[in-house]
Amino acid sequence: MLNVRGDFPILSRMVNGHPLVYLDSAATAHKPVAVVEAERDFYVRAYANVRRGVYLLAAEATELYEAARAKVARFVGARPEEIVFTRGTTEALNLVAWGLGETRVRPRDELLVTEMEHHANLLPWQELARRRGAQLLAARITSQGELDLGDFQSKLSSRTRVVSVVHVSNVLGTINPVQEIAQWAHEVGAVVVVDAAQSVPHMPVDVGELGADLLAFSGHKMLGPTGIGVLWGRAELLAEMPPWLTGGEMIREAWIDRAVWADPPARFEGGTPPIAQAVALGSAVDYLQGIGMDRVHSHGQGLTAQALEGLRARPYVTVYGPPDPSRRGALVAFNLQGIHPHDVATLLDQEGIAIRAGHHCTQPLHRRLGIPASCRASFYLYNTPEEVEQLLAALDRVKETLG
Repeated sequence: MLNVRGDFPILSRMVNGHPLVYLDSAATAHKPVAVVEAERDFYVRAYANVRRGVYLLAAEATELYEAARAKVARFVGARPEEIVFTRGTTEALNLVAWGLGETRVRPRDELLVTEMEHHANLLPWQELARRRGAQLLAARITSQGELDLGDFQSKLSSRTRVVSVVHVSNVLGTINPVQEIAQWAHEVGAVVVVDAAQSVPHMPVDVGELGADLLAFSGHKMLGPTGIGVLWGRAELLAEMPPWLTGGEMIREAWIDRAVWADPPARFEGGTPPIAQAVALGSAVDYLQGIGMDRVHSHGQGLTAQALEGLRARPYVTVYGPPDPSRRGALVAFNLQGIHPHDVATLLDQEGIAIRAGHHCTQPLHRRLGIPASCRASFYLYNTPEEVEQLLAALDRVKETLG
């Protein structure tokens, strides 16, 4: 097991008279001291705007900003010029939907997603379909919460222009077979977009091996700060896409009536970028690489397996998603019979245990499951087996109190 809790000061605080048990890292992860200090040090030692100044501080800030881009690129097996900094996964996916809508999608074309998508990877495609007169299709899931690959293939056609799929479901935990999906999609000429918000923080991801064309993830879910996200794209695809946000620093030349866009990634980073956040994200990458993503992944799967076993041993609990922990990310969604998820989360909070309750920005998925909401416990490298046992014991007490 990993021994990193001392690097996360917030985990030592008390909540409602109990030690904090934080089981909501799928929503956002806590930050190690090294990341907090990296952002602080940038502000007090090297802060300036990037790309614009010839003075020393501006040069240092630009160097740190671009060094962070290079770190992120190495982290996912990419080249720096393929890495665009955004404000998060949501912005990255909206940027992609806008750009592909301008270059690849025409009336009566088709876009294919899945029933398990987060709203951030559903609503941009809804808007693109509306704007361009295209049709949005969704591949079904199986009774065990995995993607129905037969249904997915049946919905691919010569009219499919974009396939966008979540790598790891933020509710079911399902790890989707992106390599196979990409191969099938490319055979019909579709562009493949991946929402990797729940995969890049938890497992080794190499964009070259994955086979996708565009991939998005967020800094705050991988120990970095809020306000910073990443879009990776194949260089030739980024080069053909127009910018979504226009303004300073994203042009080569500008006149009153026209402009010539800069090459990617600057083309997609209009205005002052999240400089300090990028520097801190680079520190988060250093931290994760120092541990090793194989170890991070193994740790998360161990906790997930323990939670699944304990939850399934309780007859009053319904668990959603694949039964095999090796086919899941580091999270478990469940419900207690006859008890609303919000009530479960409220009682757990009284014991210092933080879980998520609601539809987790996946309302179509919850309708597919036949439930209005669910509880979700999600794990990261700072969680322990003892905390999983605390969760299970607390659920027993919730059942006794409300059941």
